[in-house]
Amino acid sequence: MPAGKESRTVVVTGGTRGVGAGIARAFLRTGARVVVCARRPPDRPVTAAGRTARYVPVDLREQAAVSELFARVAEEYGRLDVLVNNAGGTPFRPLGAADADRHARVIALNLLAPLTASLAAYPLMREQPGGGCILMTGSVSGTRPSPGTAAYGAAKAGLHSLARTMAVEWAPAVRVNTLVPGMVRTESAHLHYGDAVGLTAVARTVPAGRLAEPDEIGAAAVFLASADAAHITGAELLVHGGGERPAYLAAATANHEEPPA
Repeated sequence: MPAGKESRTVVVTGGTRGVGAGIARAFLRTGARVVVCARRPPDRPVTAAGRTARYVPVDLREQAAVSELFARVAEEYGRLDVLVNNAGGTPFRPLGAADADRHARVIALNLLAPLTASLAAYPLMREQPGGGCILMTGSVSGTRPSPGTAAYGAAKAGLHSLARTMAVEWAPAVRVNTLVPGMVRTESAHLHYGDAVGLTAVARTVPAGRLAEPDEIGAAAVFLASADAAHITGAELLVHGGGERPAYLAAATANHEEPPA
């Protein structure tokens, strides 16, 4: 039988801040044992509902370190129920402003690291009663042009494809799904969207009228990892507030003249 909520073990990569911390908090509220990993420790412990996530330092681009992480989880907790491959990100960098090596580092973090972590987690999940669940944190950048973050968008597109294939190859023991967030109000949102005025302007482009909160991404992750989603695998869940209004609509509205009364 699948592990109960109170006994589930969840690993969230990049779970020390931003979207990852929101996901970790959401699982803490279910009573799960949550391990967050990143290269640097969180500024403050990740907590929710009187519970605290355990931090383990890991460079997810180092295969040996990743293997050691999951061996440690197996030894100390006895099972791994959910892996959330959330670690990733990118600076704003036009393609011509950097060499191929810098772009390759972005791809390594956003595509190869989730692959490495998933391959390390899979043997643990497939052998345990109830199997397991792997969640990828994708992005709308992987579904549309991504000027200034081209390598990131390409990596996320690859991640979406990887998850769909994993879902087929690893069924039925392991379910694999992808969260596809749009713009999220994190502590580093200003680096991409500007100051408060810029954030307000950007929020107006979202049909829902605002950016998502990290804990809302977390709520979607908890659902996909739950028994309620037992028949959902190989899917992509859009959490983007309706996406983006087409630019042509704004242009058409700006040039629209009211008919005479």
